[in-house]
Amino acid sequence: MNQLILGDCLEVLKKTESESVDLIYLDPPFFSNRNYELIWGDAGEIRSFQDRWSGGIDHYIAWLKERVQEMHRVLKSTGSIFLHCDWHANAYIRVYILDKIFGEKNFRNEIIWQRTQSMKAQSSFFSKTKDSVLAYSKTDNFIFYQQVRPYSKTDIPKHFNKVEQDTGRVYTLDNFTQQGQGEARYFGEHGLSEPPKNKHWIWTQDKIDEGLKRGIIVFSKNGVPRLKRYLDEMKGEYISDIWTDISEIQAYNKERIGYPTQKPEALLERIIRCASNEGDLILDPFIGGGTTVVVAEKLNRQWIGIDQSVAAVKISEFRLYKNSSLFSKPFVVQLHKYDYDTLRYKDAFEFETWIIAQFGGISNKKQKSDLGIDGRTRDGKPIQVKRSENIGRNVIDNFISACKRYDKNLFDKNISSKETAGIIIAFSFGKGAIQEAARLKNEENLVIELVKVEDIVPIAKKPKLSLIFNDFGNDKKGLHEIEFIAQGQSEAGIEFYAWDFNYNEENKIFKPNILRDKDGKQLKKFEAGIYCIAVKVIDNDGLESVEVIKLKINGKSEAIV
Repeated sequence: MNQLILGDCLEVLKKTESESVDLIYLDPPFFSNRNYELIWGDAGEIRSFQDRWSGGIDHYIAWLKERVQEMHRVLKSTGSIFLHCDWHANAYIRVYILDKIFGEKNFRNEIIWQRTQSMKAQSSFFSKTKDSVLAYSKTDNFIFYQQVRPYSKTDIPKHFNKVEQDTGRVYTLDNFTQQGQGEARYFGEHGLSEPPKNKHWIWTQDKIDEGLKRGIIVFSKNGVPRLKRYLDEMKGEYISDIWTDISEIQAYNKERIGYPTQKPEALLERIIRCASNEGDLILDPFIGGGTTVVVAEKLNRQWIGIDQSVAAVKISEFRLYKNSSLFSKPFVVQLHKYDYDTLRYKDAFEFETWIIAQFGGISNKKQKSDLGIDGRTRDGKPIQVKRSENIGRNVIDNFISACKRYDKNLFDKNISSKETAGIIIAFSFGKGAIQEAARLKNEENLVIELVKVEDIVPIAKKPKLSLIFNDFGNDKKGLHEIEFIAQGQSEAGIEFYAWDFNYNEENKIFKPNILRDKDGKQLKKFEAGIYCIAVKVIDNDGLESVEVIKLKINGKSEAIV
């Protein structure tokens, strides 16, 4: 399942299966101004910042290198990595990290992205307007699709300068050879023709025969074959390693979320399209503003996004919801701590799949007719999940029967060797269940493990939230001006608020208009009508609460209960 993970990518990748990822894009913190690097400013980012900057460039390279080593391990043999950097460290990263880990022979491109135009003269030297994206494959057998930029009316190549009299189609006559010695070919009435020295004809004999019939192979006055290429059949200009057609995010851009180093979706779309297929798994170990996972979702790829910043993970989550549709795939958000209410009352099958994975097991793919077994450990022991509290003795009795049906030989073997015969996961267990598990172990050598959810993942209380509004009446244009004030409380501390001023009560999917509000105050103007407004508060553990208010505005505003 698609995942957003709060944590250090090094630790997360160490637990990730080898050769499981098809494409990696990473935009790690640049080796540049240290103060500018703190973007979100939350505790996780500050910790990472301190780790990274305890030394100079050597420390930075060592910090990044051990993470790229894990990325190389999890990348499939057909996969590629695209590492985004700037002039401060691109030479160090290429020589001391990527060449060492991926090998010089697997270097594919240094893509130059001209992210901005120089609009003013620089006082000291030429202005710096580019970033580098270093592209390496893991092996010689890699996925790559050539990207094409459509011709515009102003950039049609000048060599398309011929017009067919009968059709009016614009064309050019192109070279019919390429480098490398090849065989002679028959060209109809022109007979057998040898290619020039150290060259070969670009087509096989069958294709030449077809081209002659179509009239797209023509001959110069001295009998040299030329290929007629029509402008209307050309896909466009093949994209090179210099990208000047994608601008950085501007203040007026609809994509803008207030993240200073946010990358445009067009940049990630080009990278993902060129080096992966639909359904492939895309990894971004430094998600930042979430552009990679948002684009991967749009392009029907699977994805994993990792970051140490709560703000980065939650804002990426909100961006995904904002762009969601009926066809969007579900995803999970993995935090350091989890809200009890969210876990306790989420979809039963989703919870079973998730908690078994957290436990280190493998869940059943079938939702029904699972014979009372929801998953198994890596060595085959059955697991049952109960999404409830105070589990009673009867659950153990039923589970034992299910274990026998699941694998009688394994069940008997585990009893004879006094090993665990099965595991039950629940939020809590009643006295009867605990006593029965102890009796079975002592008297019958039957070990049933009772595991509480909080022993697998840390559980915390979600923040408290209140929402009030102040009505300032109509402005000069007749619009109603209302101030909303959200107040959150959490033992972990409040990180930020997010607002959805068009909240859909029916589907309850939060699609925020305001992604990150540090103060919890918003001033909005409304025409007459009924409005549903939702606000979420996010604390420093990544836990959240939501409040919804419905307003009827007609001369004055009033809350609809």
